[in-house]
Amino acid sequence: MLFYFIFIIIILAVLTYLKSPHFKGKMGELMVAVHVDKALGDEYILLNNCTIPDQEQGTTQIDHILISPYGVFIIETKNYTGWIFGSARQKQWTQKIYKKSYKFQNPLHQNYKHMKVLEMILSDILEPKYLHSVIVFTPRSEFKTEMPENVFRGKAWINYVKSFNEEVISSMKQKRIHYRIEKEILESSWKTDRQHVEYLKQKSTNNKHLN
Repeated sequence: MLFYFIFIIIILAVLTYLKSPHFKGKMGELMVAVHVDKALGDEYILLNNCTIPDQEQGTTQIDHILISPYGVFIIETKNYTGWIFGSARQKQWTQKIYKKSYKFQNPLHQNYKHMKVLEMILSDILEPKYLHSVIVFTPRSEFKTEMPENVFRGKAWINYVKSFNEEVISSMKQKRIHYRIEKEILESSWKTDRQHVEYLKQKSTNNKHLN
């Protein structure tokens, strides 16, 4: 009897995790990693799930950093379903599933902070114009408004990356960029993830008090 009880608890825990934002985020990140492995050559170096200290005594979490001879691409993934509404200037975008609507932060604004952190880290190595923001939604979503040129569904983002075909970063500089970023990345652990979540909660609370 005890065995069946434990088994049911485990099943419920697994089902709960599969529905969690953490799992959905990981699946979105996995999608991008698979795209890179299948469609891009060895000259592309992919770093995943990078938690890096920011300029505000906190951290920022970057889904992917893609280092190439053609630029450095900062990729934010969104594993969302339903209809997506948004524009470059809006602070919040909307996800609509059937008759329910949910607001979420404009991913371009979210990725802008990631860009600024990397810009600071690489200030003596790379000009900011070679940093490129890319937003990738999973194919389960559908855009219902015209999206900026660097926002994509599924693997369409690969063609955007390939459109940058002028070599602007030497092999040696690629290695320096890779080393510098790796040096800044915090060790991947439950503690690191928890600290980042707590920082975001505190920042959200502070912003509410200011408003």
